[in-house]
Amino acid sequence: MGGWRTKFIFLLVVYFAGFATAIYCLAPVPEYQHGEKGFAFSALKSDEFAQSFNVGMHKCFDFAKDTACRAGVYIKQKYESRNHQTGS
Repeated sequence: MGGWRTKFIFLLVVYFAGFATAIYCLAPVPEYQHGEKGFAFSALKSDEFAQSFNVGMHKCFDFAKDTACRAGVYIKQKYESRNHQTGS
C-alpha cells in the first residue's frame, strides 16, 4: 500500500498543511479584548489550535489514504476487466 498514489496524496497533504500554516502566520492578529491579555491566554489558544489542527490533519490524511487505496483497487479492477475483454 505504499505506492506512488499514497505518496502523492501524502505530499499534497503536507503541501497544503504548509500553505495553511503560512496563511495562519501571515494573517493579521485581532486586537485583544478585556480579559484576554497575557501570554498564558495566548499560549492556551495556540495549544488549542495546534491540537485541533493536528486532529483535522490526521482525519484528512486518513481519508485521503483510504480514498487513494480504494481508487487503486477500482483502477486495478477496471484494468483487469479490460484485459479480459480484449483477450490479452
